[in-house]
Amino acid sequence: MKIVLQKLIASAGVCSRHEAEKLIAGGNVFVNSQRSKLGDRADETDSIMVNKKKLSFTKEFTYIKLHKPLEYVCTTKFFPGEKNIFDLVKIRKVLGIVGRLDKDSEGLVILTDDGDLAYHLTHPKFGVRKVYVVTLAHDLATNKPDEKKKIKEIIDKFYKGINIGNGDGVVRAEKIKHLRGRTFEVILEEGKKRQIRRMFRMLNCHVAKLVRVRIGSVTIGGVKRGEWKFLKKEEIIKLKNL
Repeated sequence: MKIVLQKLIASAGVCSRHEAEKLIAGGNVFVNSQRSKLGDRADETDSIMVNKKKLSFTKEFTYIKLHKPLEYVCTTKFFPGEKNIFDLVKIRKVLGIVGRLDKDSEGLVILTDDGDLAYHLTHPKFGVRKVYVVTLAHDLATNKPDEKKKIKEIIDKFYKGINIGNGDGVVRAEKIKHLRGRTFEVILEEGKKRQIRRMFRMLNCHVAKLVRVRIGSVTIGGVKRGEWKFLKKEEIIKLKNL
């Protein structure tokens, strides 16, 4: 069955679906020797050329979970003097990043060349949950009654929505739970840049530590800071069934 061309390209692991759309719009994709356009459909029986290279559907995909340390950036671009997560994962494959984290955050990042899966894990319409453990830099109050009041305020505002500004408007958490003392568990389905930090900041709270512990069904368990592992077959199957 023929499917939308950008989805087919992503499924071959060439790039993400969004990047495939750009390639098609830029006239860099040909199907059966004809320049393609957005909206075209194809299947694996068609001859598809992307940037003058024929698409292959026999590729074995790579799936990695990495425990990103502090001070490392999540990008495929390299800059002098900057620590990059790909300095930690030295394999000869071009991998995309699922779930970027800022320099001041740590935790689970998934790396893969399966563009179709990456799209499903990152696009908000699929609602894949990402779980964070957040520790604040200060006590919430000096006494128990005020602490309970502040915890309730934070939870209520995270559910109702907080305007974080800079054009991002009102954002919400899918779920938030107070774990202990200064620490909360926050679950997002869609995340703006540094969203959790900015939400707490609007409530006069400063985040001291932010760790992502889960993406979908994959957890950070068993992977030490700065280390990585290939996903197990059962982990990949669970991700694809989300």
